[in-house]
Amino acid sequence: MNKGFNRGLALHMRENSVRYKRKLYSGLMRLIIYFLLIGIGIVFLYPVLYMIVYSFKSLPDLVNPTIEWIPSRLYLENYRKALVVLDYGRSLMVTVIQVSLQTLLQTISCALAGYGLARHNIPYKKLWLVFVVLAFLIPSQVTLIPKYLMFNNYGLVGSPLSILLPAAFGQGVSSSVFVLVFHQFFSGYPLSFDEAARIDGAGSFRVFYKIALPICIPAVIVSLLFSFVWFWNETYLSGLLLGEDFRTLPMKLQSFVDEFNRSFGSVKGSVDKVNESIRLAATLLVVSPLLILYLVLQRQFIEGIESSGITGE
Repeated sequence: MNKGFNRGLALHMRENSVRYKRKLYSGLMRLIIYFLLIGIGIVFLYPVLYMIVYSFKSLPDLVNPTIEWIPSRLYLENYRKALVVLDYGRSLMVTVIQVSLQTLLQTISCALAGYGLARHNIPYKKLWLVFVVLAFLIPSQVTLIPKYLMFNNYGLVGSPLSILLPAAFGQGVSSSVFVLVFHQFFSGYPLSFDEAARIDGAGSFRVFYKIALPICIPAVIVSLLFSFVWFWNETYLSGLLLGEDFRTLPMKLQSFVDEFNRSFGSVKGSVDKVNESIRLAATLLVVSPLLILYLVLQRQFIEGIESSGITGE
């Protein structure tokens, strides 16, 4: 009986030892994961925190080496000057309208292209998919001059049509990515759904609108969110094609120093010079709409990355 008791006690101690080792391993792995997440979070949050803190610094605080992270006072004059130079109210309205129209047109055109490639027997379909991939691989800077010459020949340079027409015909920022995303989603549901709708008398567009599009809502959300962010940050082509009246906030930020000198340095005897705090205040004003968009739609951004496998820029 003692042997049985000893055997049971040894088995119990062995199980406790294994359980303890598992808990220790689990706790250690969790500690490592938290450490990595905190480190990655600091890497991403540090520039934002730096930008926020320095944007509220006055010039004396900026040149004072003893003041690093906590300003002596919140200096709001930097934001007032940045708002004036950026012409923030009008520029924000122009940017939101242009980017929203581009986003909507690109989503519609890419959805139609992806649906056609996925659900219809198009001749040389695989070849067209290869062209879509090649269009993504070619850097956009390579096509800047040909696009400018083309729109200049049509008299569209300086007009918002020069950026709206490419988006409407699937030639916007990274449009090929969204064509492939829609193609992947539209290929994922059974053909019997479309056939049943056609038996009931629905045409191709009605099948697309009533059957395919509701099934692929995640792809639509992905296209809308990422297109908006990418069009917002796009400055190369827009700066080349758009006129002065249609400049977006990121475009104005590129020429912020010159605009500041014209606005505040033109007064005779003025010593008002642009400094790091004013530039960071302007940068924060430009990126704040995107930060607010991400905070509001954080769950949709994460689901979009998980469902499509693409990342933002």
